Amino acid sequence: MEVLKIATAGSVDDGKSTLIGRILYDTKSLTSDKLEAIEKTSKQKGYDYLDFSLATDGLVAEREQGITIDVAHIYFSTAKKSYIIADTPGHVEYTRNMVTGASTSQAAIILIDARKGVIEQTNRHFFINNLLRIKDVVVAINKMDLVDYSEETYNAIKADFEALMAKRDYQDQKITFIPVSALKGDNVVNLSDKTPWYKGQSLLEHFEALDRKDIFNVGTPRFPVQYVIRPKTDEHHDFRGFAGKVYGGELSVGDEVVALPSQTRSKIKDIYFHDKKYKTASRRSSVTITLEDEINLSRGDMLVKAGDLPTVDKQFTATISWMDSLPLAAGNKYIVQHGVNKVLAKVEQVHHKIAPDYSGIDEKTESLGMNDIAQVSFRLNKPIFYDQFKNHRTNGSFILIDTKSNSTVGAGFIS
Repeated sequence: MEVLKIATAGSVDDGKSTLIGRILYDTKSLTSDKLEAIEKTSKQKGYDYLDFSLATDGLVAEREQGITIDVAHIYFSTAKKSYIIADTPGHVEYTRNMVTGASTSQAAIILIDARKGVIEQTNRHFFINNLLRIKDVVVAINKMDLVDYSEETYNAIKADFEALMAKRDYQDQKITFIPVSALKGDNVVNLSDKTPWYKGQSLLEHFEALDRKDIFNVGTPRFPVQYVIRPKTDEHHDFRGFAGKVYGGELSVGDEVVALPSQTRSKIKDIYFHDKKYKTASRRSSVTITLEDEINLSRGDMLVKAGDLPTVDKQFTATISWMDSLPLAAGNKYIVQHGVNKVLAKVEQVHHKIAPDYSGIDEKTESLGMNDIAQVSFRLNKPIFYDQFKNHRTNGSFILIDTKSNSTVGAGFIS
């Protein structure tokens, strides 16, 4: 079954957790004990309605404050698709959590409170979705019940957001506007008769209708080797296969490929998934590949199609989302984990800090604090094989690891 990962973003009290809880309720994805707990807690709080945010706000601090702090992943399925929803916090101090939740998503929901309209936080949420090249974004204008389902209010917010869209640098995004009431369930799973002026799909109908080819960025095939398989059994005495995951495109039997970093050429002999052979390995499939020639490949090396090579270099510039309390500054050393490769890197220069609300850049900055986003240049102790993030989301991204604490301190997107 097809899996779709959706990131959510919204400001405090925009109703993200309530929206997700409503989806779970209306798709009958809540267990009976969870539903009983929601009903009991809602009554204890004196509510005359079910507080669906309780379905997702898992931390004690979140439930007490009524806000989302950590990234929660919620799983549910319909007859057509399986879904993973990343419920990310909307506060500015949790920008790093939002980047983490959205970095592996194929679609996104940006919530806007119909009473407040487009605010500064909305700019930030759209900036991050634009930065991460998420192709399908739904702008859910929530709490329509509190503005009497006003078409005029909906259109005014839509116009304000369209003005924000003019500032984006990634033009391949499809933006869809949907008026919803997460609390009442209007246009969430089923279309509502309270918005007869709205002629589109409900939120879930929109995601059900999404085609894979419309949400994955078109890229070129990259096959980073994760493991070399040598069974050394009587049946497979001379078998030598390379296990990994195909990213960005397809690889087929007979394709001429280049092994990096050696630049050795060969052709794909067979493609295995468990004990079955296939002619083609589609994007995001985990397979084992054998080659017609005996060439030296090990974990961290990469197979690419001949004539379609990535950049092989010891330096690059990237947009960094900084996630650590200790600052990033020129001269600092980190481990760059790019795919399965880990390489020691030195910060060459912090070029400028980027305001995530489209208000401009700060060229006078010399270091990054937690939640800052900036353009940074690195020099590595050995080459890596990379693409620009705008051309290949997987092969153009990496994480930064602190050499002392071994903690993940930043995420990077190669320019």
